[in-house]
Amino acid sequence: MILDKTYTPKQFERQIYDATVGMFYPAGLVDRAYSVVMPPPNVTGSLHVGHALTYTIQDVLIRYHRQNGANTLWQPGIDHAGIATQMVVTRELEALGVDAKTLSREELIQKIWDWKTKSGGLIFEQQKALGCSVPWDLSRFTMDDDYCHAVRKVFVTLYKEGLIFKDKRLVNWDTKFKTAISDLEIQNREEKGTLWHIKYKITDSDESVIIATTRPETMFGDTAIAVHPDDGRYSHLVGKCAIVPYTDRLIPIITDDYIDIEKGTGCLKVTPAHDPNDFAIGKRHGLDMITVIDKDGHMSSEHVPEFLRGVYLKKARKMLIEKLKGDDFLVMEEEIIHAIPYGDRSGTVIEPLLTEQWFVDAKTLAKEAIEVVEDGRIKFFPEKWENTYFEWMRNIEPWCISRQIAWGHQIPVWYGPNGEMFVEMDEQSAIAEAAKCGIPMEDIKRDTDVLDTWFSSALWPFVTLGWPKNTEQLKIFYPTSTLVTGFDIIFFWVARMIMMSMHFMKDVPFKDVYIHALVRDDKGQKMSKSKGNVIDPLELMDEFGADALRFTLVFMSVPGRDIKLGRDSVKISRNFITKIWNAARFLQTKEVAFDRRIGDVRIEGKLINWIIAKLQKLVKKIDQDMAEYRFDYATRDIQFFIRNIFCDFFVEAMKFQDDDNTKSVAGIVFAEFLRIAHPFIPFVTDQLAKSLGICETLVLKQIDEAILEVKTSELDEKEVDEFVGLVHDIRAEKQKENTIYEELKERLNNWPGELQRVSEIVR
Repeated sequence: MILDKTYTPKQFERQIYDATVGMFYPAGLVDRAYSVVMPPPNVTGSLHVGHALTYTIQDVLIRYHRQNGANTLWQPGIDHAGIATQMVVTRELEALGVDAKTLSREELIQKIWDWKTKSGGLIFEQQKALGCSVPWDLSRFTMDDDYCHAVRKVFVTLYKEGLIFKDKRLVNWDTKFKTAISDLEIQNREEKGTLWHIKYKITDSDESVIIATTRPETMFGDTAIAVHPDDGRYSHLVGKCAIVPYTDRLIPIITDDYIDIEKGTGCLKVTPAHDPNDFAIGKRHGLDMITVIDKDGHMSSEHVPEFLRGVYLKKARKMLIEKLKGDDFLVMEEEIIHAIPYGDRSGTVIEPLLTEQWFVDAKTLAKEAIEVVEDGRIKFFPEKWENTYFEWMRNIEPWCISRQIAWGHQIPVWYGPNGEMFVEMDEQSAIAEAAKCGIPMEDIKRDTDVLDTWFSSALWPFVTLGWPKNTEQLKIFYPTSTLVTGFDIIFFWVARMIMMSMHFMKDVPFKDVYIHALVRDDKGQKMSKSKGNVIDPLELMDEFGADALRFTLVFMSVPGRDIKLGRDSVKISRNFITKIWNAARFLQTKEVAFDRRIGDVRIEGKLINWIIAKLQKLVKKIDQDMAEYRFDYATRDIQFFIRNIFCDFFVEAMKFQDDDNTKSVAGIVFAEFLRIAHPFIPFVTDQLAKSLGICETLVLKQIDEAILEVKTSELDEKEVDEFVGLVHDIRAEKQKENTIYEELKERLNNWPGELQRVSEIVR
């Protein structure tokens, strides 16, 4: 097939993908299994640049190991994404004039399933456009029946082992969605604020203490005032009591090492039910936990003065400040900049709230999860991320796993009329257990909460392979080989997968964790819709081709450095791919045969020795780069070989030495180069392989080991390297026509041996 003059990826990318998709399923040597679990995108998701980077790196790994004969599995799937999906469907319903609040739980869940069937999985089509070599028929969904069964089994097992419990603790509360949310669903925004200095009177004394706070409305939940034990300013007050303004309630003055003497006034109002640090102090000192804010964000407690009761927080704060000013309790107002937590989907300020929730004893589960990283059973790349992992894991708190929404894995707990609790796999089992206690089935009610999305996704590496059944896939592909993900979910997902896998599989979920960079715009700024600098990878692929985007992302994946992505970067990669295309067209004009094997040619002469030696080194270097997850090195090695070695010298030299043997070697080298480059730029390499008659596809193409066994001359390689260096220097000086240029040209003219006849390449 004669190649077109212009490289136009749109003409062949989808055709190539559809022709090769059947080769993406597990096959190969069972004793060389290589598996990667796809971080499951949300069912609401669409491809963004972060996804494009993650999926490209995973695809490079899978294609590379598949070519090398491994039995590969890139396990695909989608996450149900609890609150995110429910919010999207709620908005869809609102657009149709339907208020989701008027629907029963069952009706809302059915609406979400309908939406999922219709719209879910769009990202799969976008992944195909990117070239992801995924066995799509093996895709899993975190709400599949068998996945739900596994989730229930994990919950019930952990509960019966005492590792899941119900407790009243502080959680992140979203007052709009009326549910607990995870830390990952919070955006901390730097904003202007006020630090109010408020006077608390000491009982039986004329003295007062001054408290500095950004949340004066929570003062009615104060149960102590804490000072540092070494702070001499307040030592005479320790053991005495202060009066909470506008109440008759007395609170003790205590000491705690947590207090910073230099911060504020050195006195801290301790409100255990509304601040995580205060909660810890309250636990240490056995303080009361008084909640003064309800789940709707209103002041609501018998401890709240009548004039504020039932008032929404924002308004309550203004009213309270005005009263404190008028009654001489407010000493000073100080303007500050501080971080305010907002729900990333609701846009509402998140309240730390004391509520009854389900928790996992993460500290116990973390012990083995820490050990497997300490002893090297799991390795992080780059290694520095281990420190982040250890910092989180060694200071881990109980994990809140319950959410007050409809969509998700409903907690498998049933309650009797007097609070009796039955934790079972299904309703029939719960009814049977209740009957033993004399409770009829009509008197038990199921817990309405669902599990945190991270709970079900923590089981992803082994449940997707068939657990709790001992499937063949589980035997072959667990533990998986490599996890590719971003640093922001090391704690939320990576750590929890390790904890759950060690507990239920008694083995690590993966051996290597590759943490990729953050993709920013070409100025180094984080992408955001508000800045208008969001780059759509679909648009880039449409303009430059998927290979160009893939190559750019991997080329720029330098460990420890964020990626600055812009159109110009992708354009450069497109130009590089065009150079490969043009090299193929040139070889076609030379009538190069691409069906030769290394045993069919003579390895003689300096030029042929040199190009074979360089090809051998490229193969070995790529193997090393991939073992070390240096994708940036691999793409640079690929680019240098085809640009500087093959095109700029060997192909140019062929214009003056184009005997059949040299042309056959050129065909062998170019074919092997396409195989090597295929995992990074699969579309153009497959198109060229097919057009040039090399093979129908490079998906399963393995190296001809005979290439690595060829004995080449180090002396010949060194001489040609010197010759190439001289040619490079002459080209650099050519436009100057100076003394140096003439001297270099004279050296080239006097070069001895066979290379003399190719010296014309500089003219």
